[in-house]
Amino acid sequence: MHTVVVLALPGTIAFDLATPIEVLGRVRLPGGRAGYRVLVCGSGPVVDAGPLRLAVDHGLDALAAADTVIVPGRYDPTAPVPGAVLDALRAAAAAGVRIASICVGAFTLAAAGLLDGGRATTHWAAAELFQATYPAVRVEPEVLYVDTGQFVTSAGATAGVDMCLHLVRRDHGAAVAADASRQAVAPLHRDGGQAQFIVRPGVDPAGVGLGPVLEWWESHADERLTLAYVAARAGLSVRTLNRRFHEETGRTPMQWVAAVRVRRAQELLERSDHGVDRIAHLVGFASPAQFRVQFKRLSGVSPQVYRRTFVAGRVPG
Repeated sequence: MHTVVVLALPGTIAFDLATPIEVLGRVRLPGGRAGYRVLVCGSGPVVDAGPLRLAVDHGLDALAAADTVIVPGRYDPTAPVPGAVLDALRAAAAAGVRIASICVGAFTLAAAGLLDGGRATTHWAAAELFQATYPAVRVEPEVLYVDTGQFVTSAGATAGVDMCLHLVRRDHGAAVAADASRQAVAPLHRDGGQAQFIVRPGVDPAGVGLGPVLEWWESHADERLTLAYVAARAGLSVRTLNRRFHEETGRTPMQWVAAVRVRRAQELLERSDHGVDRIAHLVGFASPAQFRVQFKRLSGVSPQVYRRTFVAGRVPG
């Protein structure tokens, strides 16, 4: 069973701490088995959480046995993190454990050096402070969560629910995640889809962001549009469009649209009986071969393996 360890530090925000316990702890797989074993560990046997005092059953050694570690935010995100906690997080990361944060818990991950050179998000009100404190991390304050593979960071408050549901979908597929969303009385997706693919950029220095372009292109992602056509529609040169895409999304335009197409293909693989070649055509790839290459690059598995993993009882296409 997938073991999730929630890390309680001094000054932990109780809401952030409870979110993964409740959302992930209630996940059930087909047949009724629990999807996760959820434990809480702390830097000491008793941890303060605002007006509460929490007794925890596990110490930092629990991180070594985790498949996923989740770090809630703290009321003072700039407070020093105990050295033993930083060492335990670094050791877990080195062992390949997935590590996630909720709200200003990203400060703890950054303090351990886990986010250097990558992208992350946190509560919008703390984003400027985070960027100033950890300039080696690229902060994306507009998104609900950022998933870079091993490290996942989420924005404030209920964005932790969005992130947990994303983890459920990533681990167990859309059907289990949909059931988890009903248990949590929360939408499975907000803002039109998985937020790690739908970038909500801020306004650039010229006063014009790519938000409208991204929104329009996502709705036409199944069409084989040339970059010159998209640039002309946005009133930009191809060179400027490429530059702004890199600045605002960290990707080239074609990398971004490939990610959108792969996300839609995942939904079709899970929810439809279409064959892989048909799905490649429906989501906009030029050929099934190109689709398979991009799908495996972005998801780590082939379309057939993805379908077998996430759709119980359905014959792969």
